[in-house]
Amino acid sequence: MTLLRMSELRALPEEELDRKISEIENDLLRERGVAAMGGAPPSPGRMRALRTNVARALTVRGERRRGVVVAPRAKAGAGA
Repeated sequence: MTLLRMSELRALPEEELDRKISEIENDLLRERGVAAMGGAPPSPGRMRALRTNVARALTVRGERRRGVVVAPRAKAGAGA
């Protein structure tokens, strides 16, 4: 699983964002189950990526609930 970009998450509608959060949390739960049973996860970095994706998605949901407006970032190297 790759890391989700904040711009991708912010572009999702509320229902899709909630669905994405629950999907990622279920994947993380499965990975933790494999690790708890003593099995080696197929990809060691997957759990970290899943945790990061959950955190990013929850951040976007929190911003929406607080009414925070985030301006899009400028592309690197597009200026000076």
